[in-house]
Amino acid sequence: MLNLAKQAGMSGHLFIDSAGTAAYHVGEPADSRSRQTAEARGIRLPSTARQFERGDFERFDYILAMDSENYENLLELAPSPEAIERLYLFRSFDSESQAGASVPDPYYGGPSGFDDVFDICEASCRGLLAHLQGQQQVPQ
Repeated sequence: MLNLAKQAGMSGHLFIDSAGTAAYHVGEPADSRSRQTAEARGIRLPSTARQFERGDFERFDYILAMDSENYENLLELAPSPEAIERLYLFRSFDSESQAGASVPDPYYGGPSGFDDVFDICEASCRGLLAHLQGQQQVPQ
């Protein structure tokens, strides 16, 4: 998303971050296979893992869950009904995905798992960016 926002000239208008619902890898860089996949496409992944905090509902306009399990975890953390209105499944922004679709775990996707997940994430990011630019409706 950082790369796409930069290409669209919107990086100065967006605050983009990533966080997990569990604390497994807090403080670590992205998985080396994820970084290799991105770098092969000319994209750098600069983030450091952190755990999602309840206050993130106040800091961000969109909270995107990669799968239904994380979505449910985030629902439990939501401090208000208004906060829940900011919560979406990430693939909701990909017009080509089925309703309720999750981003699969690349660790179990075989040799092409990380490439496949990168493609899925890129399609969802493109859809989100189109939505932010007013070119795509908010998913239901």
